[in-house]
Amino acid sequence: MIFAIEEINNSTDLLPGISLGYKMYDSCGSVATSVRVALALVNGNEIVSTPTEAPCTRPAQVQAIIGDTSSSPSMAIATVIGPFHIPVISHFATCACLSDKTKYPSFLRTVPSDYYQSRVLAQLVKHFGWTWVGAIRSNDDYGNNGMATFTETAQQLGICLEYSVSIYRTDSSDKIKNIIDIIKASTSKVIVAFLSGMDTDVLIHALSHHNLTGYQWVGSEGWIFDSHTAEIDAHHILDGAIGLSIPKAHVSGMRDFILDVKPLNSFSNELFTEFWETLFNCKFKQSNASAQNQRECTRHEDLTGVKNSFTDMSLMPILNNVYKGVYAVAHALHSILGCNETCNYKILQHIKKINFKTKEGDEVYFNENGDPPAKYEIINWQPTENGIVDFVTVGLYDASLPADKQLSLQLESFIWAQNSKQVPVSVCNEKCPPGTCKVLQKGKPVCCYDCVRCAEGEISNITESITCERCHPESWSNERRDACVKKEAEFLSYEEILITL
Repeated sequence: MIFAIEEINNSTDLLPGISLGYKMYDSCGSVATSVRVALALVNGNEIVSTPTEAPCTRPAQVQAIIGDTSSSPSMAIATVIGPFHIPVISHFATCACLSDKTKYPSFLRTVPSDYYQSRVLAQLVKHFGWTWVGAIRSNDDYGNNGMATFTETAQQLGICLEYSVSIYRTDSSDKIKNIIDIIKASTSKVIVAFLSGMDTDVLIHALSHHNLTGYQWVGSEGWIFDSHTAEIDAHHILDGAIGLSIPKAHVSGMRDFILDVKPLNSFSNELFTEFWETLFNCKFKQSNASAQNQRECTRHEDLTGVKNSFTDMSLMPILNNVYKGVYAVAHALHSILGCNETCNYKILQHIKKINFKTKEGDEVYFNENGDPPAKYEIINWQPTENGIVDFVTVGLYDASLPADKQLSLQLESFIWAQNSKQVPVSVCNEKCPPGTCKVLQKGKPVCCYDCVRCAEGEISNITESITCERCHPESWSNERRDACVKKEAEFLSYEEILITL
């Protein structure tokens, strides 16, 4: 966000002669904190520090809010901010519920709605013939709404859920153990996980403790390309996982900006101290925290030599969404400044109409629901020789294309669970062969059935037949009950005795 604002402030084309200011808050994933700060911002009641180098000593009128990262806080913010007509632009809140403009009239986002993601995940499951799957979701708006749409679509496609459970990162150990027991007792080999990154980390720790490997995971964008989740998956629980991710992105100059910590050092000494001590496992002399056997920070540690999610730019797709959101606000303000006397000066109305391209050529605009076009990459977790997971793109989804061309897959590139090249099988029953018909098992889902042999004089000549057809009166069924054969005519000789009653 800072990178985008500095870039705009140095531009001679966009908002020339005008500088954008900003305030940044950490919601800590808390709905209450998010709402409190949002209300303070719009009412001009937020606490303003007055460092000697900062010329601004009073709150400025807030033009837009960038955030939140999660759906539940975003819903809360958009609810209380809506009456003020202040745009709320999220970079990662994907719940389809946020597309409802009657509830969230000022909410927009630069990440696609889960309306598409849930349906594409169901299409993937159907594509690979998995009709018997388990489901785990985050117990929040993101997980509950996403899984509800997935379940509805899955049922329409003939997919059954053996179980559907929820998890939240603050759940008790007993509840998490109950989820583990359900997975252990299941017969399905595919698990669809509509989870946030933090909830996935909690689940992975529990699965690793019980060494529950060998399942084929299908994931949402909340965790499927999270390098931190891959780092903590020491038992390779998720190897072979597939799922949807925001398309890879590149914003020139952003990596160099992030690796240059001088602005961060002057921006907030407290933030810099915490960041630096964590990154290099050292302590500054003035730090209040005390730790044994930790060396002293020199401020000359080499950040470019550090290899983690901060330096490898694995979050660039999300950073790019923040970048787009900031530029959307700038373009709307630029449009207002060029207005005549009859122009509408509400920034929300201008943001809804913006259509521009970033310096990298990405087109940015919002539809009538405040959503961008839905595009995803299909990601596959492929383990490498050194034990590090490689996020390999094995397909694409583009909702703007014709229906038959929206999903494309490179099947030869997939690696499945347990490093297999064979597509896993996850069905409640094997398919009923010709000569049999499906009979549902009482009290079981429609994907669970018995294969009953057709009666004498009846046949089925297709796989997965739901009925047996009776042969013509002049025909019999063959031994395999998969074809009718003409009855053989038998004649009586003149020497045989005919007895009539």
